[in-house]
Amino acid sequence: MRPDQTVVISPLPSFARATATSSNLKLPPIDEGMRLPQKANVVLSIVSGPEKGKVHKLTKPRVVLGRQGSDIPLNDAEISRYHCVLEVRETYINLKDMDSTNGTFFDEERVRAAILQNGAEFRIGTSLIRVSFEPK
Repeated sequence: MRPDQTVVISPLPSFARATATSSNLKLPPIDEGMRLPQKANVVLSIVSGPEKGKVHKLTKPRVVLGRQGSDIPLNDAEISRYHCVLEVRETYINLKDMDSTNGTFFDEERVRAAILQNGAEFRIGTSLIRVSFEPK
């Protein structure tokens, strides 16, 4: 084989298919500590990036952010298909990077994981996202 030849993997692994969804991910089961707060809505606001101004209200305690096929798809070319996961734990959120290509940033530092409180901001791709716990 020549170094400039293209190799085609067939069939494509599930994560590489255009029809891949977050339900195909091998995430551990949701534990008892993961739950949405009873007296507040958890809201993600896109502060900057291609979808600036969009707002996403979380409807489940664990969501995957990424491109098409994730729980919360973001139209940002710098974001991986499954970029990061947010796990709500009543008064805070665990943010975990899912081995994304371009990384997840909190306080302008690339992180594998971080704990987010009300008002915290993190960046994936070119999108800056703010977490808010808003009273119901």
